[in-house]
Amino acid sequence: MARDYYGILGVDRGASDQEIKRAYRKLARELHPDVNPDESAQTRFQDVSAAYEVLTDPEKRRIVDAGGDPLASAGSGYGGGFGNGGFSGGLGDVFEAFFGGSGGGGSRGPRGRVQAGSDALLRMKLDLDECAAGVNKEVNVDTAILCDVCTGSGTNGNSKPVTCSTCRGAGEIQSVQRSFLGQVMTSRPCPTCSGAGETIPDPCHKCGGDGRVRARRKLTVKIPAGVGDGMRVRLVGQGEVGPGGGPAGDLYVEVSEVAHSVFVRDSDDLHCTVRVPMVDAALGGELEIDTVLGGSTKVTIEPGTQPGQVAKVRGQGMPHLHTGVRGTLHVHLDVVVPTRLDSHQTAKLKEYRKISESEQIELVNSESSNTGGLFSRLRNAFAGR
Repeated sequence: MARDYYGILGVDRGASDQEIKRAYRKLARELHPDVNPDESAQTRFQDVSAAYEVLTDPEKRRIVDAGGDPLASAGSGYGGGFGNGGFSGGLGDVFEAFFGGSGGGGSRGPRGRVQAGSDALLRMKLDLDECAAGVNKEVNVDTAILCDVCTGSGTNGNSKPVTCSTCRGAGEIQSVQRSFLGQVMTSRPCPTCSGAGETIPDPCHKCGGDGRVRARRKLTVKIPAGVGDGMRVRLVGQGEVGPGGGPAGDLYVEVSEVAHSVFVRDSDDLHCTVRVPMVDAALGGELEIDTVLGGSTKVTIEPGTQPGQVAKVRGQGMPHLHTGVRGTLHVHLDVVVPTRLDSHQTAKLKEYRKISESEQIELVNSESSNTGGLFSRLRNAFAGR
């Protein structure tokens, strides 16, 4: 199963990069081996480091949001701290956790104003019939879109961004701090330009210099036949537009399947229960059941049908998502014994009992019974102790 990287850091799935970074810093200060020598803390520190690595990488985070595990394919565990390839952030991210910036004196340079947008998630309720047939649904989506006034530049009119006067375009500010490791050169994003290396003196009046605005828009989502509860449909490029008018992420539509009044779904198979009168169970018969894709199908009741028997109709279940091949309809037969009889019915049944003297009430021998009934199950349960 995919690891819950959000749970490891204790953040929500929709957490921003800053929230993820704050959560990592807090945990790293508590669990770092130089601060907490306990072995369990060291293991947790590796988990936290791996989660931070994944969730701060847009591509890896996209894999996590789609239900995958980006570290599983690499064959690595959770990553092993320093120098073993498990934590790509290296010492710089550890120093950042303790001192609020990157360590080692290295400069990362400005990150630029244009950033890729994040993915968006929308949940859609569908009934069983819609899941079986597929459907085109129109939905309202609230996301960041490209500003139509500045087309993503963030500037007003013909004005241009200028080099940040605080960091002189470096995007970060360096400082020297004392710690238990001695003097450490650290760097942190420039507070004036937020690490972009440039500022906008005359920002766009509509988006305030961000290059994007939030808006509600309508989209038509094509749901394929055979989808099930929890499955996601991906719409490429329909997510959040990035800062500075950066490329949009993807929109994921997650299906929430509403329970059906008759059918219970088990993967591509369907189950339902039909009450069969005692006479029809004894003599046999035929019944019609409405299917989820329209129309009806015939179900044969074999003579001598017993309570709990199941009649199977192949090709009347749900279509497989990829092949379209339909599963099996399982009809559970509930034989109904009448509780009230009129005089005529009573007389006829007494007459039947007279001519069926070979059919007598008898106590079933638990040793020889192969019916799999209650006593058989109890005997097997106690025998296994």
